[in-house]
Amino acid sequence: MKRLNNLIVLILFAATSLSAQQMVLTLERTIEIAADSSLEAFRSKNMYLAGYWEYRTYKAGRLPSLTLNLTPAQYYRDITQRYDSNNDIDVYREQQSFYAGGQLEVAQNFDLLGGSFFLNSSLDYMRNFGDNTYTQYSTVPIRFGYSQSLLGYNAFRWQRKIEPLKYEKAKKELLFNRENISEQATTYFFELAMAQAEYDLAKENVASTDTLYRTGLQRHKIASISQADLLTLKLDAINAKNTLQNANIALKRAMFNLASYLSLDKNAEIRLRLPGRPHVMEISADEALMLAKENNPDFLELRQQILEAEQQVDKTKKEALMNASFRASIGFNQVSNKLKNAYRDPLQQDVVSLSVSIPLIDWGVRKGKYNVAKNNLSVTEISSRQTELSIEEDVIMTVGDFNIQQALIVSAEEALDLALMAYSETKQRFMIGKADINSLTLSLNRQQSAQRNYISALKNYWLSYFKIRKLTLHDFETGISLSSTFDYKQGL
Repeated sequence: MKRLNNLIVLILFAATSLSAQQMVLTLERTIEIAADSSLEAFRSKNMYLAGYWEYRTYKAGRLPSLTLNLTPAQYYRDITQRYDSNNDIDVYREQQSFYAGGQLEVAQNFDLLGGSFFLNSSLDYMRNFGDNTYTQYSTVPIRFGYSQSLLGYNAFRWQRKIEPLKYEKAKKELLFNRENISEQATTYFFELAMAQAEYDLAKENVASTDTLYRTGLQRHKIASISQADLLTLKLDAINAKNTLQNANIALKRAMFNLASYLSLDKNAEIRLRLPGRPHVMEISADEALMLAKENNPDFLELRQQILEAEQQVDKTKKEALMNASFRASIGFNQVSNKLKNAYRDPLQQDVVSLSVSIPLIDWGVRKGKYNVAKNNLSVTEISSRQTELSIEEDVIMTVGDFNIQQALIVSAEEALDLALMAYSETKQRFMIGKADINSLTLSLNRQQSAQRNYISALKNYWLSYFKIRKLTLHDFETGISLSSTFDYKQGL
């Protein structure tokens, strides 16, 4: 294990000093930067804010509203048709008038029945010009009323079911996207870690093959190795240099990808510190599945789609019968040619109206809309079930992969330790002539393969870990839901 730690230090901290543009990143720090500065994080926050303000708009619609409606000036000058009672004929006369008015109204939606209460007060002014010039003020000091549709379809009732669910989905999607960012950042992190390991191994291989080739030259002079073995050592040295060039290109590409994703300086030189062996943590597939059904925004999305489809069925079913609305109000009004008199001795004003529209022949249009809505509901329910099964399968498979990856890390770590010791001994034996070139090459390949397998095992473990967190929105280390510790106002 000591040799393993030494190798990790050798691979990931080869530079003894860092310039101003160099930085060392851990996996934890990489994820923190990604969650704060990446373009994906910025997009996720704005998607959540859109859902937040949509919910705020819905909540505001449940509160009383105060509205001032004004017509500051309205001027008429035209010729209109009038009836002349003296001569019993219609005549055209010039008309010229000025109008201004305003109304102040308080309205409150009534969710239980789907109607609206209103309380208002209005003042209107009219002046007529011409042969018969006069001025009038019309007032409604106060009027109270109620209006609603009599269809039986209550849009407010459906909003009370759907809007809170949509906002809860927006919150869960923000957390889901954050965990998705963690997963993506982990992918870029280990791609760079693998590229750096390949580059450092290639550098070490260049130095090692050069040393072995020079040693082979000395041994060839005393006929200790054949000409074929010497040529093989020279070929290995040349191939090692070519591999180093390719590894350098891959390293720069991986470093650029990570820096770009984290919105860092593209010229920054990044060195990584691999995470150590994680704590052993057994996750139950049944528990993960239960948490996913409670927290995963995809399940909330399915519930929202079904509710919206049911809403459309309810709406088209009741609209297929008839359209009917009711409006009633009680208040006072008065009219006078003087403003102060327009508020004296107001007369009672009562208004009750009922309107009905009954479709007699529409060639099945409304019935067709209702049947379409019913079929859409059936399709939505079937699709939701298919999606639900797919998500459940993803959760179960991811939990299984995660539990297996923990054992693979231990195995890969042990294999790397053994490969390091084997290569070190084979190299020493070759230097003193007790091992041939094939044994040395095989030992080196096994060491490099073990190093790659170890980094891959770490990568697969952390990707599985963050994917489980994403699917369940639950921190299994602390046993706490991610939404319970998240500050939605600060985005932290």
